[in-house]
Amino acid sequence: MATATKNLYDVLGVPKNASPAEIKKAYRKLAREHHPDRNPGDKAAEERFKEVQAAYDVLSDSEKRKTYDTFGAADGRGPAGGPGGFTVGDFDIGDLGDIGDLLGGLFGGRRGAGARGGRQPAQRGADVEAEVSVSFEDSLRGVDVRIPVEMATSCRTCGGTGARPGTSPTICPVCSGRGVVSESHGLFGLSQPCPRCRGNGTVVEEPCQTCGGTGRERRTKRYQVKIRPGVRDGTRIRLKGKGEPGIAGGPAGDLFVVSRVAASPLYERRGDDLVIEVPVTYPEAALGATVEAPTPDGPISLKIPAGSQDGKLLRVRGRGVPKLKAAGRGDLLARVRVKVPSKLTKAERDLDRLRLIQQLTTDLGLNLAGVEAVIRLEDELQRMRARLERMEREMREEIQRVHKTYKRELVLYEEPKLPVPRTTRRKEWTSRS
Repeated sequence: MATATKNLYDVLGVPKNASPAEIKKAYRKLAREHHPDRNPGDKAAEERFKEVQAAYDVLSDSEKRKTYDTFGAADGRGPAGGPGGFTVGDFDIGDLGDIGDLLGGLFGGRRGAGARGGRQPAQRGADVEAEVSVSFEDSLRGVDVRIPVEMATSCRTCGGTGARPGTSPTICPVCSGRGVVSESHGLFGLSQPCPRCRGNGTVVEEPCQTCGGTGRERRTKRYQVKIRPGVRDGTRIRLKGKGEPGIAGGPAGDLFVVSRVAASPLYERRGDDLVIEVPVTYPEAALGATVEAPTPDGPISLKIPAGSQDGKLLRVRGRGVPKLKAAGRGDLLARVRVKVPSKLTKAERDLDRLRLIQQLTTDLGLNLAGVEAVIRLEDELQRMRARLERMEREMREEIQRVHKTYKRELVLYEEPKLPVPRTTRRKEWTSRS
């Protein structure tokens, strides 16, 4: 039955004379808006997303777009499914399929099979996928690599014919080169692929010893692949027409190279940004300083603001990863790591003293004499704490010495054994009556 077909330009919301860039921009906008991940459980959004994807698949390909503009469909058939889209009421002529096939079935295949040749149709070659390992540094600056790819290619011995050198395939004696055979059943006839040549129309009487008559052999080919700066782990690079060759004159497939980027011990990648840890000392984080930080282009001077806390991120613009599909670069994110010492040095103790003076004068409003008095008390308190710690340590050592010197042995207690008393027999006196 004929169904109404939406105009692909209307689906994307672009005019018929829209440029490829305008079509791509409209597709991206609609794909983001109706993507199933952004609309979970919304069937209407899912169907709309499929329509947008199907429209873009046709209009983004110049050949398919040209065919669509001419015939109203990407396959050269009319909008209603038949040539030119001719329909009668609810009946679609396109539902009949190919008229030649219909006549071939009625008249034993003499017209249909002869007109079409009946041979194996051309098929596109298979796509091939290969992986390439890239170091983290090469992924940032780009590199040219040469990769080996194993694929099925035309046999070098027979040139892809499948026949032994010096011979050639012959016309199939069963189907006379048509590739199909017909069986008559009264008014109707049934056509099917020839069992002798399997639809090729030719047979190989003396097969090639290298490929066994298939015309193909496995071979390793090497390709030069350009890895662009900013490539990520898992990025697919397409080399058009570098896949396996087609069948019966069909176009070759494509080669897809998948990049595998090694991890960096120094950087952490976040999209187009790089994250690096910058260690600073306690005084540098408190008072501020300028330290050296590594970048992919060499070390730079990084300013640490005063009062920086551990884990603070400082952004250095334009020092990250080159953007793969746009101009410019990402940013470098420097994470401050404050090294806290187990013991304070004299300089760090002086820093604490300066902070105390600043707090007394600024927050409490003490004059110089008051500050000196407080500092003297602080020093005396520190000395008393040191004496107490020393006394506590000496007392613990003395207690341990006493325990070792006067250690007593423990003896199990046993109950004393008491003598058992004798039992005396009472004499029974019988009274004489």
